[in-house]
This record gives sequence, C-alpha cells and structure tokens, in this order.
Amino acid sequence: MWRNTLSGWNEALPGPYCRAAGDAVHGLVGGRTMSRNFFVVLPVAEVIRRLAAFAPLPSETASLTDPRGLEGRVLAADVIARDDVPLTSRSGMDGYAVQAADVFGASEGNPVYLALTGRIAVDRPADFSLEPGQCAAIVTGGTLPDGADAVVMVEHSAELADGQNGETLVEIRRPVAPGTHVLRRGDDAREGRPALRSGVPLRPQEIGLLAACGARSVSVRARPRVGILSTGDEVIPVSADPRPGQVRDVNSHALAAICREAGAEPRLPGIVPDDLEAIAAALREHLADVDMLLLSGGSSVGARDFTVAALERLPDAEIFCRGVALSPGKPLILARVGQKCVWGLPGQVASAQVVMFVLGAPFLRHLAGRARAFDQSLWPARRAVLSRNMASKQGREDYLRVRLEAPADPDSTGGLPLAVPVPGLSGLLRTLLDAQGLVRIDAALEGLEQGSVVDVLLL
Repeated sequence: MWRNTLSGWNEALPGPYCRAAGDAVHGLVGGRTMSRNFFVVLPVAEVIRRLAAFAPLPSETASLTDPRGLEGRVLAADVIARDDVPLTSRSGMDGYAVQAADVFGASEGNPVYLALTGRIAVDRPADFSLEPGQCAAIVTGGTLPDGADAVVMVEHSAELADGQNGETLVEIRRPVAPGTHVLRRGDDAREGRPALRSGVPLRPQEIGLLAACGARSVSVRARPRVGILSTGDEVIPVSADPRPGQVRDVNSHALAAICREAGAEPRLPGIVPDDLEAIAAALREHLADVDMLLLSGGSSVGARDFTVAALERLPDAEIFCRGVALSPGKPLILARVGQKCVWGLPGQVASAQVVMFVLGAPFLRHLAGRARAFDQSLWPARRAVLSRNMASKQGREDYLRVRLEAPADPDSTGGLPLAVPVPGLSGLLRTLLDAQGLVRIDAALEGLEQGSVVDVLLL
C-alpha cells in the first residue's frame, strides 16, 4: 500500500507551503492535512539526509580487463599485495649508483672520482656489490647493487680513462643524499599488506597500482543501473520531425549522459504518454530492472502531472519529497520503493539538469559506494569573482549559471577569473551551453554582491 511519509521522518518539516493547482494528496504534515494543490518544500540539506539513508549497492567482482573499465568504481574490499612493489630497489634515473657518503661535498670545482666497477642492465640484477670508492653505471629501472644507496644523474658526471692502471674513473660533480633517485623496494606496496583500502574510488593511478600488484580482478561496488522515462504527449523521439506543440526528447539523452559521467549505466526504455495508467504500468515494468528510476516531466501540479498518482499504485511506495527549496528545480518528487529510489524530475531541461547535478549525480556516486558524495567541498570547482550583483530569495538555494571570463584588469580580481551570470529561463538549453559552472547562493542569503569571491562548481 502506498504511504505518504512526508510527516514520517521524525522531525517537523520546515519550509513554506507553496500554492499550486491539482488534486488531493493525503497525509498529515505539521498537524494539517496536506493536499495535492500544495508543495511541501524541503530544504536541500534535508533532502540530502534522506537520500543518504539509502544503502550503497552490493559488491561484485570486476576484472582489470573489463571492457567497461574500472574507472570510477569503488573498492568493496582491501586489495592485499602479493609481493613487494617494486620488488627490488631500482634507479629512477640514468646515471651512476653510488654510496652517498662517497660523494659528500662534490661540486663542479671540486669533483669526486670513483672507480667504475660495472654496468647494470634494466632486465637483470647486478652480480656484484659496491665497495667504498666505487660506482656502477645504471639505467632507469635498473636494480641497485648491494652497497649502493643513491644514484647520481648522468648529467652531473663524466667517465674518464685512468692511464696509469687502465681503470675507468667517473667524475661526480654533484652530491646526493641517501635515497636520491631511488625507488625503494616496497615503496608502492608491501607484501601481505593492503595496497589499496576498501572505499577507495579507482582512478587511473589506482588501476595502475592494481596492475603492478598483479590484481587481475577486484571486489567493487556495483554500477548503479538507471532507468530514464520521458513523459508527455508533446515529447517525440529525436529522429522525428516536430509539429507545432511538439518537442524532441532532450531530457532522456542529457540525463543519460549525466548518469554515465557519474559512473552509472543508463537505460532508455522510451517515451510514456500523459496517461495515468500508462505511467503506472511503466513504473511497474521498469523499476524491477534498475536501481534508480528517473521520470522526466510530470512532477509539477498541472492537470496532466501524474507522477504522484502513479506512485500511489505501487506497493509500499513512500513519497519522501514533494518539492525542494532549490532553484531551478523546485518541483522534485522523490519516493522510496523497497530499496530503490524513484525521481520525478522537472520537465524543463535546465531544471532537470541542475537537479541531477546537485542531487542526482551525487546520489549515484553514493549508491556506488563513494564516501561524502554530497560534500560539495570535494567537487571540482574554480574560485572566481562575481561580475555583478545577484538577488536571491531567502529560504531556497539558488544555483546561478555562470560563464568564466578573463577580467580586463587581472589585478582588480587578484588574478581570478570573472563569474558572469548567464540569464535565461529554465526551459532553455542555451543557459547551460553558455555556462561553465554553477554558483550556489545559500538559502539564508538575499543574494551576492558584485566583487564577491565565489566557488564555481564546474559543469
């Protein structure tokens, strides 16, 4: 049975009631009957708290050679090194393996001369040890001989023939400390110890270490599977030619791209007409095969907005958000169905994408096991100076679309770029095309002043 749980999260709902048109929604909020002709707008922080209550997805085994790649996956278990990495102490430069004590004080005007005792190839260890006063020629990656503790770069040395005894001497013109230009055994990983910890997101550098450790497969969190349904009688496939009143299905493809960037696997089953039975049937059909379901359009309060009514028909559906204090993006619906989350997104293209950037993509990273996925301080950002005053309405978070420009006088901004607001309605793609990022205006503020230093969250 469907339940409206807006009042069931053990705390009073903040925020105003927002008048809109539509039919009745049942439930009690703050001791008052809620009806569908009102949004109950939740603060962004409260929505994030409720989203974060969803458990990350289970683990699965993925191969290092998986054609889908491991990039962005999150480790679900420690990776234990099978042996030391590097296996031996190796040279990080072409040059000469030395005992650092032998070259103390060496300089261009007062070089040190060492006896060349051998040459070390990259593919086999030395069969000799260095004694005081000796050195060995070595290439990058070569194994240091016993007795050596540093490498002098070839640029700071020269080989000389000793005419008296037929030896080759090496002139050293630069001192080195123990460990200089040396990759020590086990610096990257120690045998039997964790090379990478559970919870680490896999970047190219972590994947490189997996390869160095011989980890052919690892335990990672599953990739979130996302179903994306566009709703609306006016929405047509991108291959069709629109008639007046029709629009091509922009949101499905833009949202799918956002999901892929967040490490998820989007699925686009198609377009659903503005029909309650059709939307309810689509929810039942596609929810079983995904971890998150997005409905584009139908989240507002018009006569043809059926998302809430369709959710009522799902067993155990719990609507926990019916509006968020976010601009653009207020008419957001969120529901829990079992362990899965259904999103009713605004139909306006800019609104839908901003909601996904601020809430949807972080939620996908959370499902994929990423710690602190909603923490904006960890997101890619650029400091900039706001080019003009921008007003905002208290009680909601505004996300200002901006482009970054070089200032005419760099000294006036302390060398920072300008954040120039991009005006336009939320139904226009151009406002996002012309923007490089978003500037968050806190709900407690009435705006930002020209000259304010802001963090631009990069799109």
